[in-house]
Amino acid sequence: MIEVATTWQQACTALAGGDYDTAFNVLDSAMREAKKHERARIALYVASVHALYGDTSTNEVALALREARTLDPALTTDPLYAALMAELDARLREGEATPPPAAVREAADPLARFHAMCALALAEKPQEALDIHLPSTELPEHLRWRLRSWQADSQEQLGHTGDAIHLYGEAAHLTGGLNRAIMLQEQSALMLTVGQTAEATAALDQARALYTGQEPDEGLNLATWYYLRAQAMLNLEQPEAAHEAIKEAARLEREHGDPSYGVALVRGQILTQLGLQEQAIAAFEEALKLATEADRPYANHELGVALLDLDRPVDARERLEAVLQDPEYPYLPEVLADMAECDYRLGRLQEAQQTAEQALAQGAVIPASLVLGSVALDYYHLDDALEHYERVVREAAPDSRDWITGHQMAADVMAQQGFLNPAAAYAHAQQALAHTPESDDWHVTLRDHLRKAEALMGSGGRTLN
Repeated sequence: MIEVATTWQQACTALAGGDYDTAFNVLDSAMREAKKHERARIALYVASVHALYGDTSTNEVALALREARTLDPALTTDPLYAALMAELDARLREGEATPPPAAVREAADPLARFHAMCALALAEKPQEALDIHLPSTELPEHLRWRLRSWQADSQEQLGHTGDAIHLYGEAAHLTGGLNRAIMLQEQSALMLTVGQTAEATAALDQARALYTGQEPDEGLNLATWYYLRAQAMLNLEQPEAAHEAIKEAARLEREHGDPSYGVALVRGQILTQLGLQEQAIAAFEEALKLATEADRPYANHELGVALLDLDRPVDARERLEAVLQDPEYPYLPEVLADMAECDYRLGRLQEAQQTAEQALAQGAVIPASLVLGSVALDYYHLDDALEHYERVVREAAPDSRDWITGHQMAADVMAQQGFLNPAAAYAHAQQALAHTPESDDWHVTLRDHLRKAEALMGSGGRTLN
């Protein structure tokens, strides 16, 4: 005689150890021996296990659910059946799916509530997913880390990055092996988006130690690890290490799957930092080919900036104009500033000034101020130019390229004004010189500014002959 509850418990024990084959064997054996109504319930559990595989197993889930309702039509009113159907619908129809009804979200069966939560998260209803009351202790062990992962995904959809980072950490703690590595990588990806590079690197180090080379699914996940590692190294201004990592990510993708937009985009960013602009453009063009509709503005923006770096403002402007067609793109002010730079290089000073002022008003303070400073210098409006460059110094991250440029230009403008404030000119020149290599043409200019400002300070500010 088959006890359905005991059968499910045996399957859950196997799943807790990551032994899916044993779990399916337990369920299949029970299906052969159980009575008709018992087989219907077991078919629901089979569907639940298949659902863990995600989009790749929608056919198997659909077949198991069909078998369940064929064996016992009354099961179509069961909360677990309804939750699994809602999850399947969400995977197959995305935004058009029918969400699970309130009764299913509040069902006594925690397994039904779990799949209802999955359905809502997949249907991009994250707050509704989080509103389902589901203590992890009510679930079988193999679902506890997945619960935290789905909750993290929902928090991420809501823009609550800190909460999502914490939940991915909990998910990692609740599982092991490759699954733990994946959760740590999800956590590190979010950490990188909020500038927690040291924490992300530590999480990645933990994840890497979990790869054994024995599991068949490791290849693409390891590619993701190298992709994230490359981003971390890029953030730490180690482009050579980042380049090695992104090359390994691309190799693993080719070996185990297909090239991805993300790897191509990051490769372009790394090549840009290495000064290999032509290669960077090729990488960004590849990213554009691989991009989804939602990703295209990001690829076009990167491509536009790379073309601008190669002093191809006409081509750059074409790419940037394409980005402006997407009103949802989050970096539109920066795009406007880049377009202003294109106009400036094309000699369209009035258009450059108008666009840069618009970008400044919308929050792209640093790039817009750099363009406005250049335009003001061309008009020989030195006071305005100095105001723009000093704003760059205040707003830019210390030691960054923009911060150095701001100091260089501020010192140069003050020199053109006749060192009216020699102490300020000295300070700008000193800061810039500390970060300007001797091979740079600016080095001689800055040393000259520094010497003259120092002499003026020593003479009480009197103008030198």
